Amino acid sequence: MIGAGIVLLGVGLADLIRRHAPARLRALLYIVAFLLVLVGASGADAAVWAFAATGVASMWVVTTPGSTGGRAGLWPLIVVALVALVAVAVMGVRDDQGPLGAIWPTGSPLGAVSLDVGVFVIGALAFLTESGNVIVRAALRGGEVASDAPTILKGGRLIGPLERVLVFALTVTGAFTLLAAVLAAKGIVRFPEISRDTDLGTRAEYFLIGSLVSWVTALGAAFLLWWGTAA
Repeated sequence: MIGAGIVLLGVGLADLIRRHAPARLRALLYIVAFLLVLVGASGADAAVWAFAATGVASMWVVTTPGSTGGRAGLWPLIVVALVALVAVAVMGVRDDQGPLGAIWPTGSPLGAVSLDVGVFVIGALAFLTESGNVIVRAALRGGEVASDAPTILKGGRLIGPLERVLVFALTVTGAFTLLAAVLAAKGIVRFPEISRDTDLGTRAEYFLIGSLVSWVTALGAAFLLWWGTAA
């Protein structure tokens, strides 16, 4: 479980740095992020996963599109998903979680939360923000959606991360009625914009593909958490 969390955290941090940091500072910030992840992972007896996360994050940054240009398809996501699945299948929630596990505050409003689970949740939230946007952009380019559609519905760059975090949080807490209401509300809010589509359904196609990919990404993270804690 903690291995998957560290990998997702590494990819998420790499994307946040790539998206928001000035180009001249990115290399330095990548190094700082690696050192922080390595120190934290070492304290949880999972240092090897910091190096795995570095390799996966490097592959991700090189092969996925940034905020503009690029078309790598969804195979980088498949690699990340496979690594996370293997990490959960091999480790699950460990009994011995290292020195940090001994001092980790296990209490929460939802009951006891171990260090492994806490790291996974932090990693999943980091991944679902900017990395989720990268996944959606790759899916839209792979589906050959008209290039002007993302510009038309550019509000999705902010709505998408918030939506994925909500879907993840509501799914893992079992608030399925509220989850359905949130998903329906997005369609209602976007309906007037989509209904004015005069470009052979470009806006509607962009909305549907982007939304479905975004939801599946968040549900996939929630599934990993459920699977890891169910064992």
